[in-house]
Order: sequence, then C-alpha cells, then structure tokens
Amino acid sequence: MPTDTAHSMYAVRQIDYGGPEVLQVAEIERPVPGPGDVLVRVRAAGVNPADWKIRAGLANHRFHAPPFTPGMDLAGEVEAIGSEVTGFAPGDTVYGMVYPPGGAQAQYTLGRADMMAHVPPEVDLVQAGGLATAGLTAWQALATAQVAPGQKVLIHAAAGGVGHLAVQIAKAHGAQVIGTARSEKHTFLRELGADEVIDYRSADFTEVIRNGVDVVLDPLGDDYGPRSLTLLSPGGVYIDVRQPNPGRPELRAKAQERGIRFADVTVAPNTEDLADLVALAASGQLRVAVEQTLPLSQVTKAHELSETGRVKGKIVLIP
Repeated sequence: MPTDTAHSMYAVRQIDYGGPEVLQVAEIERPVPGPGDVLVRVRAAGVNPADWKIRAGLANHRFHAPPFTPGMDLAGEVEAIGSEVTGFAPGDTVYGMVYPPGGAQAQYTLGRADMMAHVPPEVDLVQAGGLATAGLTAWQALATAQVAPGQKVLIHAAAGGVGHLAVQIAKAHGAQVIGTARSEKHTFLRELGADEVIDYRSADFTEVIRNGVDVVLDPLGDDYGPRSLTLLSPGGVYIDVRQPNPGRPELRAKAQERGIRFADVTVAPNTEDLADLVALAASGQLRVAVEQTLPLSQVTKAHELSETGRVKGKIVLIP
C-alpha cells in the first residue's frame, strides 16, 4: 500500500449494498476534525457482524447510503483534535467507536471525543481495536441485568465476539457462567472462565441446565429466545442483543406473561463505560481473543469470515 501523503489516506469504501464484492480500498481525502472531534490514526479496526449486516442492507435505515467507509471499532493514536475537545491531545493512545459514513476501516478516521477513551499501556492496540462494540454490548447488557455474585448467567454464542467477552465480564462480577457453543470451542471457553459449556448441536440446553438461571444473554434470537425463557424464574432477566431482531415484540410479550424482565440492548458508546471496560482488560480480567488479523486490503476476506458466524472471538483489520 503506498505511503501516506499529507492530505490523503486509504480507506475501505462500500460502493453499494450487497456481498463482500461491494467493498474496495480507495485513496480518499483525509478528514479534518471539527468541534468535538478527534482525528485518530487507526492502528487496529475490529470487524463485527454489524459490518456485514450494514453491507448487505439489513441495517441501512440507520446510515447514509453508499458510498461510505464501514467499521465501528478502532484503536490508534490521536493525530489532531477539534475545538471543544478536552481530555485528549495529539499522541494519546485511544480506542472507541465510530459509525458510517466515516467508519473505522481506514488509515484515519474522525471520532467523537465522548465516544473515545484512553488505552492503558497494559493493553495492546490490536486487543483494544477489537474491544469497543462487542465489549460495550456485553458490559452494558450485564449492567442492565445487574449481575451479582452467585447468580447463574446463561450466555448463548459464548465463543463469539460479544459472547466471549460477556463470559469474562460476568465472571468478573462473581457470577456462575454457562455458555452454549460448538464442542471444539469448549476448551477455549473454559480457559476464559466458563463453569459449564453445552454443545448446542448435540444437546438441548433446556434439558441440560438444572434449577434454571437468573440471567440470559442472547445474541442469536430465533427459537433460542422462547426456549431460554423456560429456564428463567419470575424476576429473572432476559437480555436480547440481536440487532435487528424481527421476533422481539412476540418474545417481549412472552417474557411479560411469565413475569420475566425483558431488556433489549443496543450499544451506546460513552467515555465512562469505555474507560471502565478497558480498565478491566488492563487488570487482566478481560482479554479480546483475536482469531485473525488481516491487512485492510483483505477486508472482503474479513467480511466473508465474519458472515459465517463461526469466528472465535474477533477479526481485526490492520490499516
């Protein structure tokens, strides 16, 4: 990839809605920070399922029409700040979230200062680059549930981006954690602290789990929702983090009928939660499992892998 010039950069551009072929790397103008903005030299950009859903047009109501730069997770160094920015200065190491049209999958991107946090020296940038979206989703979901020591928490898709971080966050809160995942990922999850792991292909989790659970975190939806509700006693909490989830209204009604608290969580980035989350990583209680790092030029491969739904942890692009 050619060397940066003073006013340009390379970025992934989504030119239409469709398959991975609508993504290309192009040279575009480097953005200039406005009031409240931080210009970041991106060193690592996480890939999330939301990226391919946006690319495919499944969440396009929230974003500008193509062309735009995709990607929400980033970590890197502050290059410049706009007016009204306090707490950050050029040279600071930061991580956080951005949204299309000015996404993270680029050499430089603009982020809102209130959607960024400093990265402690104990956390490397590849880890930080894969942390924000999935980590905040898990963090905010479990905070909504008010997970407490001794509670039993069931996490579906426990080896995925949100799931493997939720396992560790729930353990850090003193909970007993049960995860569903393919058998080949069970060792990985036990290493992260899961107390029990169920292979959803060979066993019905509703029959394996005895005495119910206090909290369910579900990024899958479909029939997992109604089946999970049967494990929750009145007063239990079901957290729906699937985005989008067409079955949500029906599931919410079923939960209410059973006296179960229903919450749907959409990640809401803010500096305070980002700082608390990365502090947990700095303490050694949380790590991002990065299955692959790929150069920006292989963004189509990253999307193809993400869309399989079989990624263990995260994929991170290196601009």
